[in-house]
Amino acid sequence: MEKTVTEAITHRRAVRVFESTPLDSEQVRNCIRNGALAPTSSNLQLWEFIHITDPQTLEMISKCCFDQNAAKTAQEIVVVVARRDLWRKRAKDNLGFLETQFNGNTDERWQRRRKMAVNYYRKLIPTLYIEFLGVLGGIRYIFFWLVGLFRPIYRQVRKSDLRIVTHKSAALAAENFMISMAAIGYDTCPMEGFDSLRVKKVLKLPQAAEINMVIGCGIRNEKGIYGPRFRIPFDQVYRQI
Repeated sequence: MEKTVTEAITHRRAVRVFESTPLDSEQVRNCIRNGALAPTSSNLQLWEFIHITDPQTLEMISKCCFDQNAAKTAQEIVVVVARRDLWRKRAKDNLGFLETQFNGNTDERWQRRRKMAVNYYRKLIPTLYIEFLGVLGGIRYIFFWLVGLFRPIYRQVRKSDLRIVTHKSAALAAENFMISMAAIGYDTCPMEGFDSLRVKKVLKLPQAAEINMVIGCGIRNEKGIYGPRFRIPFDQVYRQI
């Protein structure tokens, strides 16, 4: 029986040692599907999920993760990749979907929505994402900053800003995945310790792709939970205004 959302969140821990019990790869795949339902900036879905089940590849990725226990004992590994470089394709995919939604509907209100959506993906997204040696991002930043003197305006327009936006979306997807795994009694460990260049080489990823997270997956060994959970008192991290 699957856990409730609260039960799954409470159950989830960063498990650093897994049992040798194999996982049902199809269930892991379904959890990745849940990951892909996460909210994402402009619905661009600039992410990719690499689901590793091959023993040889698992061993290579473990070495890229310095053979830490969470990688070495993982039965499967999921690598979440930020793909800012795919913005053109994703924008085109969104336009294709929108055309199917608006096609044949002559209602004036729907046509206004169609025009606004089409302009968003054909004009605004390229304005934000097109880059040339970091120069265009700087020009955008100055322009938007000047406009922002007179009215509220979006300010995350440089390449570094858009990298953060892309990684935030990928991280939301990773959390969806890990909570889904916890709901069915599977465990995970998101790892920060890895050689990103070697991971990309093993997975044959393009230079522009960026590793967001490497997640070890398995069934927890109780020794794999290194102590009780600690959280800063809630009243120190929460404000109601």
